[in-house]
Amino acid sequence: MAVGPDTLPMLYPVAGFRLGIASAGIKKPGRKDVVVMELAEGATVAGVFTTNAFCAAPVTLCKKHMSQVASRYLLVNTGNANAGTGQQGMLDAQASCQALAQLTGQPVASVLPFSTGVIGEKLPVDKIIAALPAALEGLSETNWEQAATGIMTTDTRPKAASIQFEWQGKTITLTGISKGAGMIKPNMATMLGYAATDAAVSQELLQCLLRESAEKSFNRITIDSDTSTNDACMLVATGAVGVEVSEANPALLALFRKHLQALMLQLAHAIVRDGEGATKFVTVQIDAAATTQEALDTAYAIAHSPLVKTALFASDPNWGRILAVVGRAGLQDLDVDQLEIYLGDVCIVRDGGRAAEYTESAGQAVMNGEEITIRVVLNRGTITETVWTTDLSHDYVSINADYRS
Repeated sequence: MAVGPDTLPMLYPVAGFRLGIASAGIKKPGRKDVVVMELAEGATVAGVFTTNAFCAAPVTLCKKHMSQVASRYLLVNTGNANAGTGQQGMLDAQASCQALAQLTGQPVASVLPFSTGVIGEKLPVDKIIAALPAALEGLSETNWEQAATGIMTTDTRPKAASIQFEWQGKTITLTGISKGAGMIKPNMATMLGYAATDAAVSQELLQCLLRESAEKSFNRITIDSDTSTNDACMLVATGAVGVEVSEANPALLALFRKHLQALMLQLAHAIVRDGEGATKFVTVQIDAAATTQEALDTAYAIAHSPLVKTALFASDPNWGRILAVVGRAGLQDLDVDQLEIYLGDVCIVRDGGRAAEYTESAGQAVMNGEEITIRVVLNRGTITETVWTTDLSHDYVSINADYRS
């Protein structure tokens, strides 16, 4: 179950970035569950990672490897998170990197590992290693869609986006994939996300751009308020197009930043649209807040409320639930008589109670849609923040109750 069309856009190849997919049978026999991504020599890499204290072994090792040598390969497996696995998990992640390094003739630290799936189970290293030759043999710049499928877990559809724009006669490409459907309230990025561009960008600037774009996209989505142990979002710049993005060229930098943000937002929205059991794509917008923090506190209070989320699933315009959440969101000295709450364009709360013009039929018309906006105008300042979330359905419970079976 997912919201919106399930077709992928045209995915443009990124010169200097190849992807290969293979089947290791980690959780299900025959499933494509190992993805190898090859970076051209000289490419720069940036990453943002989970803030969960129980971060998975591959996250720890990935950050260590990035600090040592230039990255040349990304190795992703699904079906097993290699999280909560202690020292053995680290040894297993290292063994997987070692195997790929030997096959490619590269230093071990040039391989960055990523895992997603069930927490607390030993990584089936032998299966992963056995699948590597097939993944390498299939490396291609056109394999974005197959890779998007290969990194899925409880996702019902692959997630990808691609953008091209012109700069002084040259076409710059950005293409990316993401995965995630549950355990989604990222505190950095998403469960897994990979994007690449053929522009040249220094590592320091690339890291800055990734953090900026992740903060306004992946860090603004939530499905169930749970932060994964394995979150990672990577951005690669191959430089193959022969255009350098730098602070010395502010016009190009601004254009690149705009398109990167658009790409990341598409990938983040795709995760929400495919949230486990989701039937609604919900925008929670807080206007006229005094600070960013109070805007986000209010937005997440609404987005995480089980009562609000179940009302969304039922298409029930039970506006009192939203009013109650705003009141308990922790805003200091909140004047409830000054704020307004809207469902779509329909004002439901004004002057401390139900808006005089509100009708149940108007609220019902908004709630019947697949895409719903809840907007709160605090009238305390000039800050606006937006968070995207889902409803809470019977299927969400079923999917997670049956996850390991």
